[in-house]
Amino acid sequence: MNYGGLFDGESLNQLINQLENKTHEENFWTDPNEAEKVIKELNEVKSTVGIITNLRALVEEINTLIDLLTLEFDSELQNQFINKKEELEKTLQEARVLLLLSGPYDAKDCILEIHAGAGGTEACDWALMLYRMYLRWCEKHHFKVELLEYLDGEEAGVKSVAIMVKGIHAYGYLKGEKGVHRLVRLSPFDANNKRHTSFASIDITPEFDKDIEVNIQESDLKIDVYRASGAGGQHVNTTDSAVRITHLPTKIVVTCQNERSQIQNREMAMRMLKNKLYLLEMEKQNEQLNAVKGVHQNIEFGSQIRSYVMHPYSLVKDHRSNIETSNVGKVLDGEIDLFIEGYLKGGN
Repeated sequence: MNYGGLFDGESLNQLINQLENKTHEENFWTDPNEAEKVIKELNEVKSTVGIITNLRALVEEINTLIDLLTLEFDSELQNQFINKKEELEKTLQEARVLLLLSGPYDAKDCILEIHAGAGGTEACDWALMLYRMYLRWCEKHHFKVELLEYLDGEEAGVKSVAIMVKGIHAYGYLKGEKGVHRLVRLSPFDANNKRHTSFASIDITPEFDKDIEVNIQESDLKIDVYRASGAGGQHVNTTDSAVRITHLPTKIVVTCQNERSQIQNREMAMRMLKNKLYLLEMEKQNEQLNAVKGVHQNIEFGSQIRSYVMHPYSLVKDHRSNIETSNVGKVLDGEIDLFIEGYLKGGN
């Protein structure tokens, strides 16, 4: 069977050998940033080769089962054939999605931010539900998550939360989640059990190289330090180490409270700010890059990309791809691949 392009196994194996040889060089760790790039590329290529190897093995097994069934029917062999066929279809779907992740930043890690919108306590609770949904999705896909910022709601939930998602094609998979998410349900905070509509916005930014050059004037920055707070455990800090940086010319605000050291939090916040400013500058230079950042939307009625309805019926619908499912609970438990794949196939 012939393979080419992204699935040219021979070329990819040669690339793996080249990258592995680099990691064995005596001065490999002299430049940590460059070493990190090499290791990340190596893991990406190995992941692709793994899919190719699995596809080849499944095709060979299925062909063998077909030959055996042609000679003599056997119910056990038939069941094996059905199972292998289903496994092949699933692996092919993974390969199709991988082909769609060819954008200039798709292979990068990303920063995912959730902000509660219109709806007060309801919206803060909805933001917390979304936070859990993305944590569950990351867990199922073996993505590493680092908490950057966590701001409690006044009564429940969170006003805002930011996480770094690390893994192969993290930005490529999650870029379509950017936008306003709308929830309709019977309110657990309403004594009259009335139906409420809540909103929260998701922002996704690719994590650019740490050494990107962005000219930031100190006079353009407003830096605030405060005591980190949260739901307990890792979110709690007893010192004023959390950092909030406002870039006055653009009104961009970034915060970080993950580390106990104010210096470390400031460094991470500056990295986040650089990412946003770098992306903003590229958008100005090339209108085609608007798709990376997306169009700013108010967190209110009529601006949502996806609706999650829990009453008077059960439905999650993406308003761009028109993909929908009635299993709201499953979606909120992290099963959002159908929406991610639908967005990617739509060419957005």
